[in-house]
Amino acid sequence: MNANDDLTPLLKKLRLSGVLQTLETRCQQAIDQNLSMSQFLYYLLHDEVERRDGKQLDQRTRRAGFEGERSLEDFDFQFNPSIPRAQLLELGTCAWIQKRQNVLLVGPTGVGKSHLAQALGQRACRAGHTVLFTSAHDMLTQLRAARADQSLERKLLRYTTPTLLIIDDLGLRPLRGDEPMDLYEVIRRRYERGSIIFTSNRHTDEWMPLFGDDLLGSAAMDRLKHHAHIVELTGDSYRDQKLASRKRAR
Repeated sequence: MNANDDLTPLLKKLRLSGVLQTLETRCQQAIDQNLSMSQFLYYLLHDEVERRDGKQLDQRTRRAGFEGERSLEDFDFQFNPSIPRAQLLELGTCAWIQKRQNVLLVGPTGVGKSHLAQALGQRACRAGHTVLFTSAHDMLTQLRAARADQSLERKLLRYTTPTLLIIDDLGLRPLRGDEPMDLYEVIRRRYERGSIIFTSNRHTDEWMPLFGDDLLGSAAMDRLKHHAHIVELTGDSYRDQKLASRKRAR
């Protein structure tokens, strides 16, 4: 039995079996470079930390439910030069999440609101935060169903537990039934406890009427905008550009 065979059960018992992935490489490096024992141990454990960090990042990203890979780096700021690049790059530091602040991305269809919201969500995942991405329609549908089967409190935890909640496409349609109250409850429970990103085709001045009640709308918007970064996006639609390009290519 060689040394690795002896180490394997010990590493598994210590939940360090990932060390085996680079053990032989690091042993050879230690011989070739005449590393000290402490240097060898540092490199070996550093590999394990990186492996665990990568695994946790993959889990956070998968659980966030993003529609695809989105990043600030691949966003085309040149297409719409009026988009506040400096403000968005500053938001990419995720300092606002530490302060439990909100981001409201507003602008016409096709200017990149969903892309930017998910790109900020990806940055949050890399910074170690838990994130959930959902459309406003899907969230409110889930909460309406939870009301019907008496599981509302449990379902609300899905939207109030993550460090960052991203709600896409608010205001595409009027809120109906108990939806205004459900949306308010999510905002209320997250107020100064966790951050929210909203995207909407409507300016924030148009959000309060969605609640159908001035008092409820005022209470929701007061909490939402109290610690908010409002990012107004303007310009042409990326989708129109792609459609025009396809037509020219035919």
